[in-house]
Amino acid sequence: MDLRFVRTLRTPSSERFLLQTAAGKDFAALELHYLVDHRVAGTLIVWDNAITDQDAPNLLEAIDEMLLPEVSRHEGNLSFTVVRGQVIGNFAPTGDGHVDSAG
Repeated sequence: MDLRFVRTLRTPSSERFLLQTAAGKDFAALELHYLVDHRVAGTLIVWDNAITDQDAPNLLEAIDEMLLPEVSRHEGNLSFTVVRGQVIGNFAPTGDGHVDSAG
């Protein structure tokens, strides 16, 4: 699978990525939470029609292989929730106490 991961946030116990096509087009967001018992719980949010439901398992397998070599869905220490949605905006503080959408 030809895709790119762009990390947008990292904490001691979690990460957020944008998933992009080889051409650089965003098509999903991925949140990974590293749990204290060495399991990983992920949430994959796929843009409206970016992939088919049948393609989701292959995408999860690629995420598993490319980002998470220490865990595996097959070993039972990696789980995902997959959601289909659309981006309505990026909301961030403006510096004057207000929150505006950046897109």
